Amino acid sequence: MIQPNETSRRDFFRAGATGALLAGAPILLKGAPAGQAIKVGLVGCGGRGTGAANQAMNADDFSILTAVADVSQDRIDACLDTLRKQQGAKADTKISVEKTKQFVGLDAFEKLIASDVDVVLLATPPGFRPTHLRRAIESNKNVFCEKPIATDAPGVRHVLETVKMAKAKNLNLVAGFCWRYANHIVATFDQIHNGAIGDLVAYYATYYTNPVKPMPPANTRPAGMSDIEWQVRNWYNFSWLCGDSIVEQAVHSADKIAWAMKDQPPVSCVGVGGRQIPAEGGNIYDHFEVNYLYPNGTRAFLANRQIEGCYNENSDYILGTEGACTIGRGPSPRITGKTKWTFEGQKYDMYQKEHDELFAAIRKSQPINDGNRMATSTLLAMMGRMAAYTGQQITWEQALNSQEQLTPTSIDWNGSFKTPPTPLPGVTKFL
Repeated sequence: MIQPNETSRRDFFRAGATGALLAGAPILLKGAPAGQAIKVGLVGCGGRGTGAANQAMNADDFSILTAVADVSQDRIDACLDTLRKQQGAKADTKISVEKTKQFVGLDAFEKLIASDVDVVLLATPPGFRPTHLRRAIESNKNVFCEKPIATDAPGVRHVLETVKMAKAKNLNLVAGFCWRYANHIVATFDQIHNGAIGDLVAYYATYYTNPVKPMPPANTRPAGMSDIEWQVRNWYNFSWLCGDSIVEQAVHSADKIAWAMKDQPPVSCVGVGGRQIPAEGGNIYDHFEVNYLYPNGTRAFLANRQIEGCYNENSDYILGTEGACTIGRGPSPRITGKTKWTFEGQKYDMYQKEHDELFAAIRKSQPINDGNRMATSTLLAMMGRMAAYTGQQITWEQALNSQEQLTPTSIDWNGSFKTPPTPLPGVTKFL
């Protein structure tokens, strides 16, 4: 983590050096010299993207937001207004987004990537992510990529190819699986991997919460609005854009399961799920429960629900031959059994830590690549969705090689796209 140099920070702000820094040479793949500006571009100006941009600016004395992209100018304006308030006195030197660098439309990411930025923050709906990530890496950009990395298996395979490309180019690829950057969770999994609970027997993860973005009634759709625009503006309710709730949100729990299993894949899984509360439009489930089988007989269970008025919980119960670990039921993780342990240190802001690590890696020329594990965790959640949608037992190999493509091959902002109906187990076929 880079520690701010207060003298250089004050001198930088006092001198109003943004213009001079931006005129400097572009960052080489070998690293960025101290004091050289790192130009940041944000793709996706919603809440998560706005947060990522603020964290990127806080991560380095000389990181500067120079370009933004979204399908809506209103969201760009709101994002920049929020960022100026968050940056406060630093805003004039940390935010340098001219009107010509505010790109709008489905092709806005292409224009942003071509705008001489050094780091690209990808925070759009995940259906777009494989394409955006490939273009960023092809263009030699360091990337912060939000989770999940795709909504279907063809997208995961596409990303895995991009991950290899990033490694070959020594580019940084930091994933938005934020728990991997939370020091109290890192310490907990270190304990587990070092035998504090013995051999792992079972893992039970819960992600019970309210709906993230409820589907609005069809009669609120403005006259003349295209299918694509309506779906993108309500992206959380369409599987091609969000991957369903287990892939978009409960993927964090899948990631912790994968972490506990040392990122080795399961043999197979079965799952249940469905739509309990009717919604007009959209085609996602509001609950899932998946049972994963691992090679040594270890079981992992992932349950998620997004229904209002229900019991909510986001916890992890990890059982071993000599003890148990609980995460989320109390202020700190704890281990009981042969080993008694509780995390007692000061917790990092895991969202900030992701960017601290990314920008430190750029400065030190020590690339980080989270690509393989972000693909494994995404596919783990996706595999559970496949099992629940079809009512079949799905193997890891089936999931990885699935030919089901949710994302349309061509997307026209003014075009039509009829999404498949909500899947029916026993009727919906595995592809």
